[in-house]
Amino acid sequence: MIMKEFTFLHYNPKLKKYARQLRNNSTKSERELWKYLKGRNMKGYDFHRQKPIDEYIVDFFCPKLMLAIELDGYSHLLEEYQKKDRRKEYQLMQLGVKTIRFWDDEVLDDIDNVLRVIEEIIKEREKELEL
Repeated sequence: MIMKEFTFLHYNPKLKKYARQLRNNSTKSERELWKYLKGRNMKGYDFHRQKPIDEYIVDFFCPKLMLAIELDGYSHLLEEYQKKDRRKEYQLMQLGVKTIRFWDDEVLDDIDNVLRVIEEIIKEREKELEL
């Protein structure tokens, strides 16, 4: 079931401090993408960095669209990380959150294409959520 109006997603309060640390120590790719997402720059939508949701922290989150954006480095090629990523995506999906992923290199080497994909996903979410 898709929620038409987002109010609040619960999160583990213990993650709040760690999320703040992650925001203060962003990766190069996170800083680069944030330039385009902050201040409602992306089609007027409000995005948050390092947002706790449930038992996870997502790199970027738009509450109105229920959209999470994750940036992955090479560690995510390891099987243990892939299992964790699948579990995280599944749990977020159960909460109505759509997750899209990009490799760090994609953001750093082809930001125009990354932004185009995000804009396409936003259009899809607008239709799905009837915004």
